[in-house]
Amino acid sequence: MKLNTIQPGEGSKKERRRVGRGIGSGLGKTCGRGHKGQKSRAGGFHKVGFEGGQMPLQRRLPKRGFISLTNARNVEVRLSEIEMLPIDEIDLLTLKAAGIVAQHALSAKVVLSGEITRAVKLVGVGATAGARAAIEAAGGSVSE
Repeated sequence: MKLNTIQPGEGSKKERRRVGRGIGSGLGKTCGRGHKGQKSRAGGFHKVGFEGGQMPLQRRLPKRGFISLTNARNVEVRLSEIEMLPIDEIDLLTLKAAGIVAQHALSAKVVLSGEITRAVKLVGVGATAGARAAIEAAGGSVSE
């Protein structure tokens, strides 16, 4: 194989559609748009979900459930991230300052992912049962 012999695979490249170039091209006159109607005209777009005046599906179906807007502002922190912090007393502000938690976060919770070998004190930060056990086993404490 040489660089000057490389070609794209058979059928992988299509010729560009050139409309309005005469009857012999197969795309002359109406240019493949058919006759009349909204889709034949320039700018003939319609709203997504529009069903010709019929009540659209997204409005026929009932609303269901509830999506909490604050749920995205409650974040999880791994034990391995807590281990990397150089300080022993950890609260939400220190997590934000270290860049572990986003600035818009309202609350944080430590989850059991990774290991912790040193004693840390969590203040105002939640912890799952497994994470709490791992922190206390390392000599630390959790106070919410």
